[in-house]
Amino acid sequence: MAAARPKLQLLLVATAQHLASADLRGLIGALRQEDCGFEVLLQVADPARHPELLELHRLVATPALVKLEPQPKQVFAGTTLTLQLRTWLPRWQQMEVVSSLGLNLRPAEQDGSRTRREVQLEDQLLVLRQENETLIDRLGVQERLLRMVAHELRTPLTAAKLALQSHSLGQIDEPRFRDVLKRRLDDIEELSRDLLEVGTTRWEALFNPQRLALGQVAAEAILELEKLWVGRDLELITDIPADLPDVYADQRRMRQVLLNLLENALKYTPEGGQVSLTLLHRTSQWVQMSVCDSGPGIPEEEQERIFLDRVRLPQTSGTTSGYGVGLSVCRRIADVHGGRIWVVSQPGEGACFHLTVPVWNGQAAPQSHRRGSLGRAS
Repeated sequence: MAAARPKLQLLLVATAQHLASADLRGLIGALRQEDCGFEVLLQVADPARHPELLELHRLVATPALVKLEPQPKQVFAGTTLTLQLRTWLPRWQQMEVVSSLGLNLRPAEQDGSRTRREVQLEDQLLVLRQENETLIDRLGVQERLLRMVAHELRTPLTAAKLALQSHSLGQIDEPRFRDVLKRRLDDIEELSRDLLEVGTTRWEALFNPQRLALGQVAAEAILELEKLWVGRDLELITDIPADLPDVYADQRRMRQVLLNLLENALKYTPEGGQVSLTLLHRTSQWVQMSVCDSGPGIPEEEQERIFLDRVRLPQTSGTTSGYGVGLSVCRRIADVHGGRIWVVSQPGEGACFHLTVPVWNGQAAPQSHRRGSLGRAS
């Protein structure tokens, strides 16, 4: 009679969105189909329905895979759970063999080998190291998210402040002032919701692509920043074709990119300079957004680095305000839309930032987004 296989009890803590990912589909399929030497007992739990599991197993990120049996308990997290599981399965098998023969092994002191207790402590140390690395990664993600939300808060607050100044000077009437103030307060409310979800949601999941008239969003962004260019000796050029196709993008995020790029261009362009905004239907699949200025330009060696978190050029950091995360936010927005962002520049000759956005071709909105009203969106 064949000996009973040892039990491998696993708990997978994941949302429906996580379960739809290729990594978790592969993990579940591997556990069901492969002969891993264990009788696998896999339990799947949604953290939204069972939040107590996060505290019970000290989970700092989801999706997470918890090995409950055999002891010691181990926790895996991230987007490579299948790879992590395949790495550890052979070791678990080896540990089971040692465990089953443990009573017949001679004491380690007699042959110089490690005791079973030492092996267990070594494995527990590996588990603790892995949990520590996961925690450090998660804290880094949260720090980046907090910086980005803080940076985003500046835009509606600045717009509200400019609207208040314009109203006080009689440059805008009462209805327009109330409309601007209401829209900016709505923006702040959305950002506060994002901030509450920083600990549990990836930034990239906080977006809601839909059919969007990008030209209208661009026009609104220019009007919002009018205080930065009206009355200045500066030429503002726009090229937005009337037959520009709609794009498949998040309205709120596209507006954020436009405001970031335009604000930077207006900020760095001196009196007598020029700023341009161009939208072009480059191919059947992409619309290209370009914001150019006649400012100080960007050295070639810095043109990749400026899209990293908290990187600001030394030649501008002393004369302009900001947290240095605006362009990294733009890069993430481009990435999550499947497009790309880059800069073309020479020192002393200004800079042109280009971003591609997918054309709307009847795409269906994703079912996994967090809030349909987010306008979207680690």
